Amino acid sequence: MPDAGRAPASNEPDVGDVVVTVADVLAAQARLRRYLPPTPLHHAERFGVMLKLENLQRTGSYKVRGALNALLAARERGDRRPVIAASAGNHAQGLAWAAYRLGVQAITVMPHGAPQTKIAGVAHWGATVRQHGDSYDEAFAFAKELAEQNGYRFLSAFDDPDVIAGQGTVGIEIAPYSPDVVIVPIGGGGLASGVALALKSQGVRVVGAQVEGVDSMIRAMKGDTAPKDPVASLADGVRVKVPGFITRRLCTQLLDDVVTVREAELRETLVRLALEEHLIAEGAGALALAAGRRVAGKRKCAVVSGGNIDATVLAQLLSDVRPRPPRKPRRRNAEGEPSLPSPRAPARAAARLPIKTGTRRIAVAATETEVHEESIW
Repeated sequence: MPDAGRAPASNEPDVGDVVVTVADVLAAQARLRRYLPPTPLHHAERFGVMLKLENLQRTGSYKVRGALNALLAARERGDRRPVIAASAGNHAQGLAWAAYRLGVQAITVMPHGAPQTKIAGVAHWGATVRQHGDSYDEAFAFAKELAEQNGYRFLSAFDDPDVIAGQGTVGIEIAPYSPDVVIVPIGGGGLASGVALALKSQGVRVVGAQVEGVDSMIRAMKGDTAPKDPVASLADGVRVKVPGFITRRLCTQLLDDVVTVREAELRETLVRLALEEHLIAEGAGALALAAGRRVAGKRKCAVVSGGNIDATVLAQLLSDVRPRPPRKPRRRNAEGEPSLPSPRAPARAAARLPIKTGTRRIAVAATETEVHEESIW
């Protein structure tokens, strides 16, 4: 596995020799298991993809993993300073919940225009909420300034080794289901970096997903590090002008690919998730699944990273977006592993299953593995 700390680029002086390894992810898993039960995997048959449901996580997003691991690791080091963070919402909620559980003072800086459901979630857990600026990057600069003035610990939403390691526990929970490719959304790169650290040694391909016009990471990986304002997007959780420096190195070294999707595809995927799979996701949460049709794989897994969407936004999407009807699946016998994700799926005995189609009956032979509908992707 490549050394994440070697030869930092000249424009990355702040991260220097910072190294994050699989050992850090395993240590994070040991810390978090007491507080956070594993989230489920759901087989979305109509999409032909397994979904890692981080929208069912505490505070409705995977972000609580990194925040809690960072606070626990700081406590082990004897660091009891108040913690401040900038966030579009999910990192702030995760930090607020973790600080409440551990009795740590937390301050969150959120941009104006952040979803009200996320602001309310932060306040619910007792963290101080400050709103500043119109983007994550403006909130970030203000939070850094407050940290320096008051001696707080600044906790990045993604460019922190403890945060990256905590997000990597998502990959550890996916590993027993043996996917051949895992798709993750990318904003600043914390989730993608952590999941890639956890899974690359297992031979699993890891692919990142971004939205057209909100693609700072893929541009940085290609050498274009000039700050560029992201366009307005439903995926507010990944609207980052400058990705992390630690995460940029890790993503460049470990990701197999990064794909971009159109805004219209993202909106349609979110609505289909609600109507067909009965799952509520926010814009960034549906991003990996929207990218799934561009990624080849027999056992694909997409991370549904969060479900904190404003009710008014969801209602408007359900009113405006009319998804195209999916193709009718063809019946076929599975030749490989069962499509239903299970680390220990028992074999089924051969049987004759009568299936009624229209006005005639068709007998379909079930082999030792399950009969399932062919993926529409």
